Amino acid sequence: MTEFLKGLKANYTVSAALCILFGLVLLIWPGTTTRIVCMLLGGVLLIYGAFQVVICLMNRERTFLSQGMLILGIVLSVIGLWILLRPDMIIMAVPVIVGVVILIHGVHNVIQAVDLQRENYDKWWLALLLGILTVAFGGMLVFNPFAAVEMAVRMIGISLIYDGVSDMWILSRVFKVKKHKEKVIDADYVDLD
Repeated sequence: MTEFLKGLKANYTVSAALCILFGLVLLIWPGTTTRIVCMLLGGVLLIYGAFQVVICLMNRERTFLSQGMLILGIVLSVIGLWILLRPDMIIMAVPVIVGVVILIHGVHNVIQAVDLQRENYDKWWLALLLGILTVAFGGMLVFNPFAAVEMAVRMIGISLIYDGVSDMWILSRVFKVKKHKEKVIDADYVDLD
């Protein structure tokens, strides 16, 4: 059983260390990391799409399904190639789309705040302030998507570092308690009568 526990401890320690390492990479190089992930995604899509095309072309039987897979393979290959050639466009697209949605919600919140003021609601200004902050946040995502992506990647990095450090600390406490229990159990029994 102690061999199992030692193996488990080694597994958890390596896992926690990898979390910390990957978290540091994300924290220090957020832009480079997102580009690499994007390039990997593009490469996988291109290879998978090309593989589907080759399989379909080698298949002599032309069915509706095989033609659909051929089209899918071509589309995935083109998307993969596009991602490889223009990774910044993909990286930028996600925060811009989210930013537009948040911007629309913010404008809607401002309109609702004006309606609250017309209805003589005392704290209409608080709703207006929240709406303006929402518009500002959405605008930041739309007009500076790289900063938003880097901030999000850094937050993921910080979370991974925290997860790894907390795992190591908790693991060290668990094994310290187990060692202490084993010492107590292994202690010699002395009869005091």
